[in-house]
Amino acid sequence: MTNKYAIVLAAGQGTRMKSKLYKVLHPVMGSPMVEHVINQLETLDLDKIITIVGHGAEKVKEQLGNRTLYAFQKEQLGTGHAVQQAEDLLKNKDGLTLVVCGDTPLLKQETLLKLYNHHQETKAKVTVLTASIADPTGYGRVIRNQSGDVAKIVEHKDASEAEQLVTEINTGTYCFDNQFLFDVLDQVTNNNAQGEYYLPDVIEIAKMGNEKVSAYKTDDPNETIGVNDRIALAHAEKLMKQRVNEYHMINGVTIVDPDQTYIAPSVKIASDVVIEPGTVIRGKTVIATGAVIGPNSEIEDCLIGESTIIKHSVVHQSEIGVNVNIGPFAHVRPQSEIHDHVKVGNFVEVKKSLIESGSKISHLSYIGDTDVGKDVNIGCGTITVNYDGKDKFKTIIKDGAFIGCNSNLIAPVTIGEGAIVAAGSTINKNVPADALSIARSKQENKENYAKKINKKPNK
Repeated sequence: MTNKYAIVLAAGQGTRMKSKLYKVLHPVMGSPMVEHVINQLETLDLDKIITIVGHGAEKVKEQLGNRTLYAFQKEQLGTGHAVQQAEDLLKNKDGLTLVVCGDTPLLKQETLLKLYNHHQETKAKVTVLTASIADPTGYGRVIRNQSGDVAKIVEHKDASEAEQLVTEINTGTYCFDNQFLFDVLDQVTNNNAQGEYYLPDVIEIAKMGNEKVSAYKTDDPNETIGVNDRIALAHAEKLMKQRVNEYHMINGVTIVDPDQTYIAPSVKIASDVVIEPGTVIRGKTVIATGAVIGPNSEIEDCLIGESTIIKHSVVHQSEIGVNVNIGPFAHVRPQSEIHDHVKVGNFVEVKKSLIESGSKISHLSYIGDTDVGKDVNIGCGTITVNYDGKDKFKTIIKDGAFIGCNSNLIAPVTIGEGAIVAAGSTINKNVPADALSIARSKQENKENYAKKINKKPNK
């Protein structure tokens, strides 16, 4: 079996991005560009992935962790010099090495596999991934000979007028015989307009040595886009969004307006889910069949059960059960667990709370650090007072309890099973099961007093 390696070029600062954030860490559909690249490489069953870091090395390592090995490029002297930094990890090893840029987030597993296969079938020392685009300005051109083989690759700034008319470009992705790659990198010079060591010069060296140089041309040039500025970043975002949405629609998800729906590639959605316009779904969210999400909702890192409806709401890092109704304008904050057949209505905020099946919080309430039992009714304007300015405390509301409107439950406090809290009460002591608790000032009516207040003075 042939050993397979990959080198990811991620050392550049990306000055054209005009940002304090290093280029490869700029997000596309919620994930850094370089992470999209690593995600695709990990599907190829590689022996090693090596990421070349430079600017922002610690931040890149923090993002990718132990999913890759690292090599440091102290000075950014060109792509050839960058690849050379992996020499200690790969030199003298048999096998094939894929070189990919960390700013190409749209590259797909299928294309990388085809590049590998083409390289092996042609028995080449070097295979370059190419694409034809309408405006090749700024890209290196692939110059072929009369037989259609690759004669050379020339950078845009070094290309002649005739060469600049060529529309087939070097995408910056290559497959090399690994030993050949590191044997010839020392022969690459910086005798060019930029004074850099170009990786494509390996191709010229291979041709001079009568080695086989091949090219695999992708049918989809969009996936080879390199992101160097904010315009390209927005274009990549749009293309990724379209790709992800089409994937889900093909698999039975109804997306009412794909142009106004943003779903991260990591999201899993079952068939017969409906996504309304203006919805953003991120992270490791999983949505079960029959759910309706949106319009104008934001979901992140959630498990959403069957036939649940979420409208005009924000739900983060929480588990939502079956046939739950959330919204409009609800906010479910992290570490909440909402069981089946629960209602979380308009202008309700839930934070780090358990709400068991059949309970209802219909409107205008804050439920924080609370365990709510089954079939509990929480009236409008209820607040669980969980914070004293220093520490958080827990509220427990047991099965079947009824909390009247405008009640304050000052934690730590327990409302017993079947208990009733009268509207307008401020509760700071435990309420026994089946008790009625009233904690409010006694009402006093002063007859005819309003007439005295409202009596107009004589003119």
